[in-house]
Amino acid sequence: MKGGERARGEGGGGGGGADDRLAGLVREFIGYLRTERGLATNTTSAYERDLARYIRFARKRSHGALERLRPSDITDYLAGLRRELAGSSVARNLSAVRTFHRFLLAEGLCAKDPTIHTDTPKVLAGLPSVLSQAEVESMLAAAPGEGPFAVRNRAMLELLYAAGLRVSELVGLDEDSVSLSGEFLRCRGKGGVERVVPVGRAALGALRGYLSSVRPGWVKGDEPALFVSRNGRRLTRKLVWKVVNEAARAAGITRPITPHTFRHSFATHLLEGGADLRVIQELLGHASISTTEIYTHVDRERMRRVHSQYHPRGK
Repeated sequence: MKGGERARGEGGGGGGGADDRLAGLVREFIGYLRTERGLATNTTSAYERDLARYIRFARKRSHGALERLRPSDITDYLAGLRRELAGSSVARNLSAVRTFHRFLLAEGLCAKDPTIHTDTPKVLAGLPSVLSQAEVESMLAAAPGEGPFAVRNRAMLELLYAAGLRVSELVGLDEDSVSLSGEFLRCRGKGGVERVVPVGRAALGALRGYLSSVRPGWVKGDEPALFVSRNGRRLTRKLVWKVVNEAARAAGITRPITPHTFRHSFATHLLEGGADLRVIQELLGHASISTTEIYTHVDRERMRRVHSQYHPRGK
């Protein structure tokens, strides 16, 4: 029996059978994202969370029969999301639902796609938060902890800024990911795509100190991770966030700062220094130049503030 026939045959009523079928369709879709599209675990987990919300809606609206959903149902679903979520989150949810239905249609698991005529919500893109160069220096100097903890944390912060890494890329680095002599590192970004990023001397110096005086005493067995905790295991994203937050507080920065703020600052400072946008795109691992172009807006906004502050008729 074909997938579409199976979907129509089992989707007629509510109850456990429909619930089990919907859960199975989501599992099949997530498996496709992981194995065939090679999406990272964090990305597929986000799809699962968004689809869990959608499946709850579908069960109430159509008793679990996705074929019964109409474009007007999707409009109602989005209207409900807008009452609870920001515009960017609504757009992300719709993207997950739309991709899910396209998969079901292509695989013959559902006879129609109710999202086909649904417009993507317009999202006002906010400019990313960026640290000034002085703030970066203050945070690096304020790396939290004492003794070996401070050495490790300083090396982490230096590398976040020096290479513009995502937090997942930082914690995913192995010891052999970094070439101290070659002054570069290899990391895997979104979709498992590998890129090579040069590393400056300041970060390399901090790494040498950590690798020679801290990691050998902490690492357990054959653990390959570059950055490890005191128990010798790979660091978690949560701990990196904690280190960044503590360094920001210690530096007297009161606005929210995240590991991604270092990535934004890396790109913005390169652009301010005259780097070509295509080079920045490659360093960040962006698939599209349009993603990197947000930093041209950041730079224009900075110039506008400088003009307003210093020009005699700027205010």
